[in-house]
Amino acid sequence: MPENRPVQDPFKARQTIDTPLGKRAIYKLDAVRGVGEVDRLPYSIKVLLEACLRNVDGFIVTEDHVKALAGYDATVAGKQEIPFKPGRVVLQDFTGVPAVVDLAAMREGIVKMTGDKANAKKVNPLVPCDLVIDHSVQVDAFASGMALTINSQKEFERNNERYQFLKWGQQAFDNFRVVPPATGIVHQVNLEYLAKVVWDGDAVPGQDAVLYPDSLVGTDSHTTMINGLGVVGWGVGGIEAEAVMLGQPVYMLVPEVVGFKLTGKLPEGATATDLVLRVTQMLRAHGVVGKFVEFFGPGLADMPLANRATIANMAPEYGATMGFFPVDEQTIKYMELTGRDRKLIDTVEQYCKLQGLWRDESHDIAYLDQLELDMGTVEPSLAGPRRPQDRISLSDMKRQWWSDLAKTFDVDTTTLMHNPVGGWVEDGGEPAGQVGNMPNPEANHRGSGVSEDDPDEAAASKVAVASPQLRPDAGVDVQFEGQSFKLAHGAVVIAAITSCTNTSNPEVMIAAGLVARKARQLGLNRKPWVKTSLAPGSKVVTEYYNKAGLTEDLNALGFNLVGYGCTTCIGNSGPLPETISKAIQQGDIVASSVLSGNRNFEGRINPDVKANYLASPPLVVAYAIAGTVDIDLLNEPIGTSKDGKPVYLRDIWPTQNEVQQTVEAALTREQFIEQYADVFKGSEEWQNVETSTGELYDWDEKSTYVQSPPFFVGLGPDIKPIASVHGARCLAKLGDSVTTDHISPAGAIKTDAPAGQYLTANGVPVSMFNSYGSRRGNDRVMVRGTFANVRVRNQLAPGTEGGVTTFQGDGGAAVPSVAGVTPVKKGEVTSIFNASVHYGACQTSESEVNRRPDGTPLIVLAGKDYGMGSSRDWAAKGTYLLGVKAVIAESYERIHRSNLVGMGVLPLQYAQGQTADTLGLDGTETFDIAVDPDLKPGQAVPVIATKADGKAIKFEAICRIDTPVEVEYYRNGGILHTVLRRMAQD
Repeated sequence: MPENRPVQDPFKARQTIDTPLGKRAIYKLDAVRGVGEVDRLPYSIKVLLEACLRNVDGFIVTEDHVKALAGYDATVAGKQEIPFKPGRVVLQDFTGVPAVVDLAAMREGIVKMTGDKANAKKVNPLVPCDLVIDHSVQVDAFASGMALTINSQKEFERNNERYQFLKWGQQAFDNFRVVPPATGIVHQVNLEYLAKVVWDGDAVPGQDAVLYPDSLVGTDSHTTMINGLGVVGWGVGGIEAEAVMLGQPVYMLVPEVVGFKLTGKLPEGATATDLVLRVTQMLRAHGVVGKFVEFFGPGLADMPLANRATIANMAPEYGATMGFFPVDEQTIKYMELTGRDRKLIDTVEQYCKLQGLWRDESHDIAYLDQLELDMGTVEPSLAGPRRPQDRISLSDMKRQWWSDLAKTFDVDTTTLMHNPVGGWVEDGGEPAGQVGNMPNPEANHRGSGVSEDDPDEAAASKVAVASPQLRPDAGVDVQFEGQSFKLAHGAVVIAAITSCTNTSNPEVMIAAGLVARKARQLGLNRKPWVKTSLAPGSKVVTEYYNKAGLTEDLNALGFNLVGYGCTTCIGNSGPLPETISKAIQQGDIVASSVLSGNRNFEGRINPDVKANYLASPPLVVAYAIAGTVDIDLLNEPIGTSKDGKPVYLRDIWPTQNEVQQTVEAALTREQFIEQYADVFKGSEEWQNVETSTGELYDWDEKSTYVQSPPFFVGLGPDIKPIASVHGARCLAKLGDSVTTDHISPAGAIKTDAPAGQYLTANGVPVSMFNSYGSRRGNDRVMVRGTFANVRVRNQLAPGTEGGVTTFQGDGGAAVPSVAGVTPVKKGEVTSIFNASVHYGACQTSESEVNRRPDGTPLIVLAGKDYGMGSSRDWAAKGTYLLGVKAVIAESYERIHRSNLVGMGVLPLQYAQGQTADTLGLDGTETFDIAVDPDLKPGQAVPVIATKADGKAIKFEAICRIDTPVEVEYYRNGGILHTVLRRMAQD
């Protein structure tokens, strides 16, 4: 690994300027004007260029790296590797706890490797790191004035061990701060407080402090939200973030940049959420995985910063590394609103204009491709039922629901239909069944996903029909809270205003409050089966709700404050009321959720809920009132007023003028200053959390939350040669769009799952199981939870769901006396964890479970977009601990591919046109993978799959270790192993 060397200035770029903050040094981009057309560079590339220019040392960062960026050519980008040194790291607690656990284990590892306890301090963050505790609150109590208090109490009861550990880390590590629970969501806290846009660096003795663009990586994929503020940053796995914390650069290929031109303004009735769902759909269709997206055009001039942040937040959903908005007047306006220091604000404007980082539409930026959207064509929408990119126009929602009920959820809809006044026609005009005699010429429906830029395609899908209705007798009879009703397919059992995507946006939040106010005035309320919740990303939201008088209106409809944090979107929706849950299971009901989040992958939101839809906060309120997605909200009444008249959505929907006037009257700079004045202090409960001290953590063998992971056990200074894989068995054969949620779920732990059995065996009551996400500091839970999502479908165990596989070993191995391990014979279906143990491949920190020298190596076969979704390092860590040596997939999402390499797991990709099915692979074969000891990025790797009858299938897979540095990580067994060896050598 490269060592740190003194910074040089070969381009004579360093200059001193007078700023409102005083004299400051900068590295002027004009210094490399002769190398390339700096004015035509995408703004995001300019930030990478400045970082290289400022950090040239002739070793890690060279003059060639600077030239590669200064001479950027969008059409040939993606060929050369560059190092990028982000200015800081941001973590949330689900991913932050395992990161700090790894650092604690590395301290232990370096002491064992060197025999010198003094070396422990070498493992320490070298850049500023902020961890925001925001993923631990769960919605247990709701629709009650006591919900916030009850949920907070339960949060501290469940997570006290984790909080003790984080407080230890706060005192043990330098450059490491913790934002306590009940403060806000990490991305909103970052946007409203942590980010500076331009960073004021520490002064070197005898030199002026350096100004440079704020930049970061975060351990949450939605770190990209900060791009809306003109700050370069994206999500990485915890493994890569830890390396950055320890002074390593992010090594990346020069990114391709796609331009997205925005024109016009949002029409009446449309929100920023509708805009981002449209943008997500367009960019997913275009294909921007691994690319930067940069927004420009006249539409930005009046676009509020909060709308930009909403679009930037969902970059992972459209597949991009970033969704970047350059700094301009709206940035300055937002910094002023959120209480930033006046001198900093003035310095940001001065610096960005001087460096050419200020948005200037007169420059013709050199993008790889360009897309364009007239925002005036945006319409109210949702996305679902399983993916954020599957946008559905509100006008088409009911018809699409019936289509998905049949096609996605395999429900026989012909037995459910009842419609005496119309027929229903599928996309393309094929009748789905005549159920009436009088088609309604007024009801025009458009299929989801239809390109509105293609008039012919759009026209072809428009049909004059009426939607079907559920039969009056359909559903399960339920008695709940003194009411009787039928719970049927499509019932909205969760309506949640949650997630950083929208709770940071005052306009959509105020709109939700106004919908609640108008509904309340008309006598409308939520349906009794709907679990409602309001989880803002910042306490400022509560302040402006109170000032606008909207809190009482939201409370009246059950949207009481449940906590400040990421709840439903991450899977912390909490259990449904037992009566509702039993009814869903009894009738095998396809229940739904509507949430203002950014993720709706199957199995993520709640184990009882199969259909999940993303929507704007005001639509969340509307669907809580309707109680079902089986409704045309544009044409059917949402309810009945207190005087018996039908009420339509249009009757309770606020105008843009109403929203804007309320925002201007209720939102103030002083609210931000007051709420962030003591942001690191926390509540009395947080202050009372006791912890240990010292440089080395005192691990507790009885802890079910924090254990020393086995990643560095036996690690020595010598590096073993890269080895081939022989006689491997397939642990799982998976289809397309397998998410990191499928691989490593974040939500509820089932009692009969291996992880549940482990907790039960360790005396943890079910009420205190908490979630997989909260237990990521314990490898013993997490390896048992790998591939344990209730919706994962392993083709090696056809007809099943959940973390099971067919064991193909010979069996007969000794069974360790640990929870979740039972005897198994060849050909039997068993848990993936149990199979791994019996293959002799599994490894955890339990001494009873160790990889056998004669154990069977394992592989995973997968389809397209493997590992899409959250930047979840445990999806790679768990894969590694199960004994998986390689994954062969049709394609990968960026972060998960990187995480696999970071854990020493080989990512291979089928050649173009090949899949497991075209090759005839069913997963029952044994696999030999000839890995070259002198492996190169992108190299073809020979694979031989041998069937039981001896037939051999030979093919070449592409090595998806993409850069030379990644080869070194893989050779060392992972990125942290590489860093630790280097530290020990130093």
